[in-house]
Amino acid sequence: MDIFENVLVMLIAACLLLQLSRRLALPYPSMLALAGVCLGAMPWVPHISLDPHLALALFIAPALLDSAFDISPRELRRNWMPLISLVLVAVLLTTAAVAWAGWALAGLPLAAAITLGAIVAPPDAVAAAAVMQQFRIPRRTLSIINGESLLNDAVALLVFGVAVSAAGAAHVPMTSSLPMLLVAVPGGALVGFAFAKLNIHFGSPPFAGTRSAIIFQFVMTFGAWIVAERLHLSPIISVVAFGMTLGQYAPKRHAPRDRVHSYAVWGAVVFTLNVLAFFLMGLQARSILERLSGPQLVHALQFAGLVLVLVIAVRVAWVMLYGAAMRTYKVRLIAQGHNVPVPSKRIALLVGWSGMRGLVTMATAFALPADFPGRDLIVLSAFAVVLGTLVIQGFTIGPLIRALKIEPDASLDKEVSLARTAMMDAALSALEAEESHEADAVRDEYRAARVLAQDERQPQAKTAHDRLRAVAIRAQRQALEALRHSGQIEDDAYHQLEEEMDWAELNAIPANDVRLQSV
Repeated sequence: MDIFENVLVMLIAACLLLQLSRRLALPYPSMLALAGVCLGAMPWVPHISLDPHLALALFIAPALLDSAFDISPRELRRNWMPLISLVLVAVLLTTAAVAWAGWALAGLPLAAAITLGAIVAPPDAVAAAAVMQQFRIPRRTLSIINGESLLNDAVALLVFGVAVSAAGAAHVPMTSSLPMLLVAVPGGALVGFAFAKLNIHFGSPPFAGTRSAIIFQFVMTFGAWIVAERLHLSPIISVVAFGMTLGQYAPKRHAPRDRVHSYAVWGAVVFTLNVLAFFLMGLQARSILERLSGPQLVHALQFAGLVLVLVIAVRVAWVMLYGAAMRTYKVRLIAQGHNVPVPSKRIALLVGWSGMRGLVTMATAFALPADFPGRDLIVLSAFAVVLGTLVIQGFTIGPLIRALKIEPDASLDKEVSLARTAMMDAALSALEAEESHEADAVRDEYRAARVLAQDERQPQAKTAHDRLRAVAIRAQRQALEALRHSGQIEDDAYHQLEEEMDWAELNAIPANDVRLQSV
């Protein structure tokens, strides 16, 4: 009961901090990190322990699904060069630098040192994106940061799994795990793809419009993780493939009410897990500090500070170096037909400074077995990196954007305006086939809405007459799908307009047509 009461206190504090972060234009994970420290420091709060396998599945699977669902494969292909730079090179460089420090300066076994590097290597885009969206930075930059956050989680977690396995069997070299990795990655992708297809084709018809649809989605998400793990494949890649497949194909099959409820439920789940993760991390840090004393404590804190400096410095240095190299060879890349983004010095500095750590770092630290070599030092260092990056970088990224004077990007508004106009045209064409007094009234309202749609500052006009509105909405959805398929709009504009269509369609459903049942 004590644990439950303290969790409730943490959730209430999180809600208040979320409102405060909005008023101060600060990323809410930064506020949660401070709250986790404060609550974890309270002596009356009981210690909580989680099974390592449960910790990974509970915290990582929902976070990966939430990120993977919104990722556009087309954007990943378009930004392949900067993504490789960040996902592979930056993550591996950070892992190597931290592993060297752990092995040479802290006396950790090599596998344990690599485990620490893999834990602190992957940035979390939640905090950075929360601030950057307010300043409307270039969409391509934000797309790269979001794509990096998803893919580098997968890379770092794969390295983490190999290192933990090697540390658990010290006589087995790490290279012996690499052949299994070559099978685990594609195998996990196939499992995730298969579960997504099952969710789309067998979950939608029987469960559409019911609460069972959300429950079924939860079961399939964690099922993709568990089955891949039981088959000794990569559960991380499995959930990533599951989420990306749903994001591309599910919108055509799912009912609007299912999508609205799914976004709300998964958003609340991921937020709650973030709150619990910061709370648990604060408790673990407190128990570690209680076990350490004197010179041992001083050495642990100094090493944790060094890891924090390395994590920030390696990313900033590599991103600036990559940007300089791309600007140097820009003409040659264009001549060779490579359409890759070449970041300016200001954008490179912003991307380098956006490497805040979050849920994945905390969850992997929780997942270490209790008898893991150097566990206390590793967990304390991970906590220092999460807290340090969220406070130092999270509180300064807004002023940095203002100081860099990056021009706001209005391309999203232009795409949304273009799509709305095309969707209104499609709706008007569909209504031309309807001959009635109500159809004339609806056509007049859609013509007025088309004029408003050309101004991105105006919301889409509401209409009446439910049946005719449903005809128009179906035509609008077809036009929206065609715009996305042809590449005239990107996935962020598509999802924004899809949400508008969902609400419009729900609003057009007659009051006596109750679609959401209890089961």
